[in-house]
Amino acid sequence: MTQQPHQYHEDFPMNRARELVKDLFRPSPIIYWLDFLFSAIFGWGAFGLALNASAFSFQQILFVVLSCLALYRAALFIHEIVHFKKGAFKVFRWTWNLLCGFPLMIPVFLYQSVHFDHHKQNFYGTEKDGEYFPFALRGRKWIVIHILFSFLVPIIFLARFSILTPLSLANKKMRTFLMARMSALVIDLDYKRPESSWKNAEGWKIQEVLACLFAWAFLGGILAKIIPVKALFLWYCIGALIFTVNAVRTLGAHRYQNPKESAMSYPNQMLDSVNIPGNRWTTPLWAPVGLRFHATHHLFPDLPYHALGEAHRRLIKDQGENSLYGQTVCSGLLPTLGKLWKHAAN
Repeated sequence: MTQQPHQYHEDFPMNRARELVKDLFRPSPIIYWLDFLFSAIFGWGAFGLALNASAFSFQQILFVVLSCLALYRAALFIHEIVHFKKGAFKVFRWTWNLLCGFPLMIPVFLYQSVHFDHHKQNFYGTEKDGEYFPFALRGRKWIVIHILFSFLVPIIFLARFSILTPLSLANKKMRTFLMARMSALVIDLDYKRPESSWKNAEGWKIQEVLACLFAWAFLGGILAKIIPVKALFLWYCIGALIFTVNAVRTLGAHRYQNPKESAMSYPNQMLDSVNIPGNRWTTPLWAPVGLRFHATHHLFPDLPYHALGEAHRRLIKDQGENSLYGQTVCSGLLPTLGKLWKHAAN
């Protein structure tokens, strides 16, 4: 039914590949700061313009789309943040939380540890990997559910931080449920966050409290008529669009053919992942911050996003388009989704 990548790992020249990209691992703070700040400021600026535009006018729809794309790019810097070395980019982490994490109800801790597990050789594609679901083996209905669920995510996280967070401090059972089932950005709805990641999460409670205070200030401002009600509606629309676009992108990031029963080596993770180089101007709109080179990222998780394109070019030039690495490349998002949809029907 599906191609199993496990047979290839012994043939992949991992040492040679690492040698080719060894000079690309240093992140550029200037690129990170300029890219993130421009995206965040532009996104919230467009949100403000949408708020002041006539309801459902062309201008408002345009500003909502622009806000969505910019804030989507800014939000996905969370993927880079969780790959930063411990102690690095501390100011950047908190700035990201202030401009994206708290306003969008997705503080960094929701992704910390969880995404790191996604890259562990003995976790990837298994029951311990919340960012993996075998869509190709479980049927098309799960693809549809995955996308539709995205529309609920902003509401769920707003309720999680504004209502459940303070209540959980007085109820141990609710606290345990909240920590295990509502404290991770994942795609596997059965995933339970391991207790080991709750207790050692640096700054977890501080981020929870600040997200809660932000939610209260936002909702309180609406109740006090300081903030117009339509701000909540636009916040939901932009949040839902961000999560939906990301859900579709996620479907194109892997082949999702591992039944979650066995671990995979790094080269096998690469072969179960997808590169969609696409167009340098339009493809990053739906796969920003280097995520169009997802297979390359799984091969070298510590490469900064701005180096992934160059790493991909070097590997293709060295190994060829018909190499094992070349098998990760797909011509576009629609062909990738089409293959997944086809496999899921069998």
